[in-house]
Amino acid sequence: MPRLPDQVLATDAAIALIATLHGKHGDLMFHQSGGCCDGSSPMCYARGEFLVGDEDVLMGTLGDTPFYISRPQFEYWKHTQLILDVVPGHGGMFSLEGPEGLRFLIRSRVFTDEEIAQLRAANRI
Repeated sequence: MPRLPDQVLATDAAIALIATLHGKHGDLMFHQSGGCCDGSSPMCYARGEFLVGDEDVLMGTLGDTPFYISRPQFEYWKHTQLILDVVPGHGGMFSLEGPEGLRFLIRSRVFTDEEIAQLRAANRI
């Protein structure tokens, strides 16, 4: 059976920032915000500072850092591979990268028909 496509990936810049933040804050986690205060930003927290609920979906891990998204947001994006990246600027006010002068953002691509079939067969979407 072919390897399932990753539902979330990170660029080298994002991986480097995750390593920096891990050195300062310990184990981390991400939650893809669905609106409100910080728009639709990926939010980085020290693991345990954000309570994951029954309606949150684990999209995958970036190294050993879990990446969650709310179920309603997942329903919109389930046919899309999320790519965590970094750009200069200030992110969400609650996200750990703010003081670094950088912010996480999501880039994306739509899965191919074959990838969607694989994810469906594995009950991932």
